[in-house]
Amino acid sequence: MSKLRIQYISPEKVNDQKILEAISESVIKGTPRAESQAIRARVPNVFWSFQNTWNDVFIEGKVDHNLKELCRVYVSKSVQCKYCGNQRSSKSADDGLVEDDYRDLLDFEKSENYDELTKAALSLSQAITWDLETDDDFWNRLYKHFSEEQIIELGYFVGFTMGQQRFNRLLNLDEHLGKTGFENIN
Repeated sequence: MSKLRIQYISPEKVNDQKILEAISESVIKGTPRAESQAIRARVPNVFWSFQNTWNDVFIEGKVDHNLKELCRVYVSKSVQCKYCGNQRSSKSADDGLVEDDYRDLLDFEKSENYDELTKAALSLSQAITWDLETDDDFWNRLYKHFSEEQIIELGYFVGFTMGQQRFNRLLNLDEHLGKTGFENIN
């Protein structure tokens, strides 16, 4: 087993009650995962920056949450972050997204599981993740399905989640699940 590169902060060292509540909610909901939250909590400004983006852009926002969830998992599969790729949004599960919906993400263009809107969003995720050249056809496809505000939100979210997932992979979080100390906090 690889070493966890940054240790979880212990609950008794967290002075902000709202951070404790947010991490406890992560334990219950499963997203964002408590392990990464217990590392971000070492730097409260980083914790709140992440938490606010998660809530304001991923959970809420102008783009459908389930679409952002598929893009998030596309990124995690692409950057090989098992830690993030194995988590699922409880909101998406409640909305009816099932495991089969994630199956063809890396081959989305050929899949019959996704409509054109979803494929357009995934193509943006792909272009950002792999730093692909884009052309007028790419942009026309996006504008057919999304407003500029939605493209900005989706692009921001994909970049945000890609960076965080790559960092989590470097920390070896996928090999150190649970036992953050926050599991029994009320």
